[in-house]
Amino acid sequence: MIALLQRVSEARVDIAGETVAAIEHGLLVLVGVEREDGEAESRRLAQRLLTYRIFPDGAGRMNLDIRQAGGALLLVPQFTLTADTGRGNRPSFSRAAEPAQGETLFNALAEAVEALYPQQVVSGRFGANMQVWLCNDGPVTFRLQVTGV
Repeated sequence: MIALLQRVSEARVDIAGETVAAIEHGLLVLVGVEREDGEAESRRLAQRLLTYRIFPDGAGRMNLDIRQAGGALLLVPQFTLTADTGRGNRPSFSRAAEPAQGETLFNALAEAVEALYPQQVVSGRFGANMQVWLCNDGPVTFRLQVTGV
């Protein structure tokens, strides 16, 4: 699984003009599911999202994780993260999970995060045409990948 983490001061997901999920201070996490991913990758990524230290401490250094910083998470499925862009002028999505597998594993990730950090976890909608709005804080953006767990 691939996750693109963006530390945000606010973020939201709109579908057909309606806001379906929104957070203030926290992480916007775009999630791509690959064919070889399974439940173990979902659980491991959930742990990494909650323990990755990208929030500033009192000295301004990135030493706090999302829980210590008191932030929320907005999880958004984004299959384009799995694109192979190594050749040509059009991305290949041959590494992307089939939609049913992708939805199952995205939902497993959301459930795993909620089980470990029930305070504020919201999600976009798998397969929907979403508009994602954010104010990147920093800017701070990291790519995490969990494979072969």
